[in-house]
Amino acid sequence: MHSSPRFLQGIFPFEGQGVDKPVLLHDDLTYTVPAGITTQPLYFRGGNSTDELVTVVLVRDGAPMRYFPIGAKSDTHVALAVVEDIEDGTVLELQLAAPEGLAGTVVVDLGLVEV
Repeated sequence: MHSSPRFLQGIFPFEGQGVDKPVLLHDDLTYTVPAGITTQPLYFRGGNSTDELVTVVLVRDGAPMRYFPIGAKSDTHVALAVVEDIEDGTVLELQLAAPEGLAGTVVVDLGLVEV
């Protein structure tokens, strides 16, 4: 079986819109599973430059799928290997929820594999 790795990753500035109002960090953090392909999330890593908790939200077709809280000036690593298959045509996004007005930078790295 042939597989290809895919990554949603980068370092992004943000300004919080509210802990209950996640927003897309950047257009580069949107991925659509190609036709005829199944994708599996492998891991999430993230870092937070601020003095407050922020949450990265993995959104699947407009609905929250997983929440990754990142502590103040901290990081997180979550293994997701073989948790589930994501079918073709599905749209994934990494969004950020943070206290309103909180400004900072996050590092995100979502590893996926296409099979």
